[in-house]
Amino acid sequence: MSTLTVSLVQMDVRKGMPRANWSRMQEAVAEAARRGADVVVLPELWEAGTAYEKGREIASSLSGGLFAQVVALARQHHVFIFGSLYEKRGQGLYNTLAVVSPRSGILGAYRKMHLFSLMGEDKWMQAGEAPLALELPWGRSGFAICYDLRFPELFRRYADDGVALVFLPMAWPHPRLAHFRTLIRARAIENQCYMVAVNRAGRDEDDGTHYFGHSCVIDPWGEPVVEAGEDACHLTVTIDLERVKAVRRQLPALRDRRL
Repeated sequence: MSTLTVSLVQMDVRKGMPRANWSRMQEAVAEAARRGADVVVLPELWEAGTAYEKGREIASSLSGGLFAQVVALARQHHVFIFGSLYEKRGQGLYNTLAVVSPRSGILGAYRKMHLFSLMGEDKWMQAGEAPLALELPWGRSGFAICYDLRFPELFRRYADDGVALVFLPMAWPHPRLAHFRTLIRARAIENQCYMVAVNRAGRDEDDGTHYFGHSCVIDPWGEPVVEAGEDACHLTVTIDLERVKAVRRQLPALRDRRL
């Protein structure tokens, strides 16, 4: 594949309301399929948001529950689906992005490695232990979740592993929009890869946390291919995969590294 069509679903996630969010997500995936998307990317913890105290009640195992429903939906609409959910695994609770294929089901799972202590995520969930890079029909792809963006070593590891695109479900709130925009472009520029970031929109009524959206695709030169505003929306864009090779040839920074 020389191009990839991606749908960015910038949802207003209803905190602690998985049924309402599942209904919205199903509509968005159906719309993405109508638009000809190959991949649908959703925000971090799209089924319930930061309802950490209800996490164990909401969570399912990777082989059942909502994960299984997402697999069925991907098969129905012939699209890949990436977005993180609460996962029960042994005695642990994880923030997990399942790589869902329309043909093969779950190809792998990335469990968020860097937990956001500022909002108490580390008190409720366990940290993942390893990055995840997979060879997918359009090329080698890496996965990260929200706060991971602040840790450049993860993305450099993906670059070393030949990754051309990184997919990031996010739930990044005000007042850190400037940080988000700077870091997402920096990760793209320094690793000469596409960054596909889908942030949530809306406001949590219980604590007033306001999520600013601005879901985007940033190309390997650091230029925005598309960027949303702050409201809930659904963007679909086609990515030129050959641009990764072209940029790496034009400016061979990764080859010129000494450390």
